[in-house]
Amino acid sequence: MTRPTRMLAAVAAASAFLLVPPTAASAHGGHPTPHPVPRSDQLAAPFNIDTSGKSVLVADGGPGLVGRLQRDGSITPIATEQPGASGIARSRDGKRIAWTTTVTDFSTFENSESGLTIRDARGRTTYADTHAFEVAKNPDSRIHYGVRNPSQCVTDAFTAAQFPVSYTGGVDSHAYSVAATRSGWVVADAGANALFTVTNSGRIRTLAVLPAQPTTFTAEMTAALGLPDCVVGVTYRFESVPTDVEVGRDGMLYVTTLPGGPESPVLGARGSVYRVDPRTGEVCLVARGLLGATNLALGSHGEIYVAELFAGRISVVRHGKVRPYLDLPGVVAVESGRNGSLWAATLGNEDPPAPGTIVQIYDGKKHWRGSWKG
Repeated sequence: MTRPTRMLAAVAAASAFLLVPPTAASAHGGHPTPHPVPRSDQLAAPFNIDTSGKSVLVADGGPGLVGRLQRDGSITPIATEQPGASGIARSRDGKRIAWTTTVTDFSTFENSESGLTIRDARGRTTYADTHAFEVAKNPDSRIHYGVRNPSQCVTDAFTAAQFPVSYTGGVDSHAYSVAATRSGWVVADAGANALFTVTNSGRIRTLAVLPAQPTTFTAEMTAALGLPDCVVGVTYRFESVPTDVEVGRDGMLYVTTLPGGPESPVLGARGSVYRVDPRTGEVCLVARGLLGATNLALGSHGEIYVAELFAGRISVVRHGKVRPYLDLPGVVAVESGRNGSLWAATLGNEDPPAPGTIVQIYDGKKHWRGSWKG
């Protein structure tokens, strides 16, 4: 699967085979052993959580629910019938919340609607239609993906494997994650391969287009995918699929990406973290080598926590180096809360049946990293 919508559909479908309930944590690198404590097991697909206020908000894409976590683990609905709910954020002043939704035809993996809903304290809503914006602007239309000047053998091989051979960015919007900024919101659109800024009035602007992610096929990769030898040494430019965006203390934006193609270890761990300048849109690589980078959280000392869905763990990035932090099967979201607290969410599972969860992470010291009032 190479299209971003198919990749994120695979994330949603991953609950069919992932063991989700939090397991015993692993200690890594001699640091205190972090320990996840369940706070709710009444979810299905909690793709994103927000812990910036006194309560925890969640976007549950399973039932299409945006809600608030209660102390007893229940979820109080804020909005229901929100198809493909995936991103959730509070405004800096706490007077608004915003969430992303996407309508997907899972028989074709085509998205027909996508956007950001902004709700103020009086319950009034504004909808920013990212799908309409993508149809009108298609910001990655000039980026070349696939293989440049492929031979006939390479063309036939990738066509048979259902890889688009050579193409430029198409029209596709999947507003996946959202973060609050001083002037409004920034949306990570996994279909458009871009970051959009959105004002409280719903005006959309392209901030940055994520770069293509090239992979050079080795003999091992080629054999694993059953491709002919003519593919060995060929460089394929996969799409960058932004899955989360956060605002750092330095004012920069930090973004996780999937590689826009097979996410399994067959082609290696190819997820990345980028830093984006919100003034210029300049994109800089921070780290690579992540397996299913679906979410990130920013620590208080410059560290970046990344949810690696297909590795079943949270990893931590320091100075560009990736190290395991916590084994957590099914982890799809991670978030830094007030006072340095760390939270995570896991996908539900069909076989064996298990719910999606929200957990608060104890860092192995004598106190919680932050507090939670529920």
